[in-house]
Amino acid sequence: MAELKLSSETRDLTRVERIGAHSHIRGLGLDSALEPRAVSEGMVGQTSARKAAGVILQMIKDGKIAGRAVLIAGQPGTGKTAIAMGMAKSLGLETPFAMISGSEIFSLEMSKTEALMQALRKAIGVRIKEETEIIEGEVVEVQIDRPAVAGAASKTGKLTLKTTEMETVYDLGAKMIEALGKEKVQSGDVIAIDKASGKITKLGRSFARSRDYDAMGPQVKFVQCPDGELQKRKEVVHCVTLHEIDVINSR
Repeated sequence: MAELKLSSETRDLTRVERIGAHSHIRGLGLDSALEPRAVSEGMVGQTSARKAAGVILQMIKDGKIAGRAVLIAGQPGTGKTAIAMGMAKSLGLETPFAMISGSEIFSLEMSKTEALMQALRKAIGVRIKEETEIIEGEVVEVQIDRPAVAGAASKTGKLTLKTTEMETVYDLGAKMIEALGKEKVQSGDVIAIDKASGKITKLGRSFARSRDYDAMGPQVKFVQCPDGELQKRKEVVHCVTLHEIDVINSR
């Protein structure tokens, strides 16, 4: 059974993707034989360093470098951070990447030891597995009734979900309507709703709707309409860092 990945519930714990000097990097730009391509995955130049990073990457995947650190040294602007980020991106989307500068440690209103400890805990990721009840199906229709007078009554609505075998209409409350609007859920999307928390995850668009539009962004993923029952038990994997767990515990 394919694992369903749902991110953490708390809003301000989502990692901020800033537009910065390295926001275009998607990997190390190596082929299957670990030979660096001239221009690939946002990387240009530094071929020998990228190849060496690729060897280290393979060692990490084989589990042969546990507990060790890699020092990348060089002049400013030679691509040290870019190579480090490329390694993190190559290991997978859940791999945390914590970037910190010396001036940042001095300017923070906390002790240097605490700042370094926080940075280290931000760089250590954990996968938390749990079994949960979810509702998974293709959205047939979303009907939201807005009151004529603002503030007179809360919004109400109906959500029609289907699988290959069944179709059900759910009544929606104000929180679910807000969550559907936040995720920009529309008919044709395949979604998963966590019954315990009400978290909505978009899994992709249904193959049946693949011809509805001419232009699609590269991030649009087409998936099959789920089969079987709408409600099912699945193993959910939450990917969080140790720092995020600290923040949740401190609350």
